[in-house]
Amino acid sequence: MPPRRRYDQYCSAARALDLVGDRWTLLIVRELLAGPRRYTDLHADLPGVSTDVLASRLKDMERDGLTARRRLPPPGAAYVYELTERGRDLLPVLHALGEWGSPELAELRPTDAVRAHWSALPLLAALGAAGAGAGVVEVSAEEGEFHLYVGAEDGPVYGHGPAPVAVDARLVMDAATCAEVCRGEVGIADAVRAGRVTVTGDGALAKALRE
Repeated sequence: MPPRRRYDQYCSAARALDLVGDRWTLLIVRELLAGPRRYTDLHADLPGVSTDVLASRLKDMERDGLTARRRLPPPGAAYVYELTERGRDLLPVLHALGEWGSPELAELRPTDAVRAHWSALPLLAALGAAGAGAGVVEVSAEEGEFHLYVGAEDGPVYGHGPAPVAVDARLVMDAATCAEVCRGEVGIADAVRAGRVTVTGDGALAKALRE
């Protein structure tokens, strides 16, 4: 891989882009916000990235203190990558970038890859805006299932598949509703009141969304 380019400007935005401005870097952060992941899992959920580029980006991110690599204990014994605290601090950056880019989701192009968990961060933001409180939320959409840790101050903010712990609320919605909530065209509470999102669960978060 060619040496990474830098802007060589004494500017905080330029210095930030020195670290995360390369293609794929912020999308790797998006994936690692789900917690530790193996290289093969990252590659599977980043369609279009080459193995050489992914390896290079992970090496750069580890060197820059955004990620760490560790070996799982037996019987797993595989290496996983995870965000450091510095890397996790990019969550609000991804929220802001996602909100800014949401109008670009008006059309699903024929070449677009889709993963259910790519809706996790926009739905986290929507739940935060609804003021429903903190808790574990399981989401069932047409593309698959994932879960959210609303209000989490450390650790993963979402995960793949059903939640491994007791949930405070479970949301079921179709693809069109999920897309509209993610684009900010309809609030999650409004979608619940309109019957477009089904909420089950006895937690405070579920009760708040149903009110």
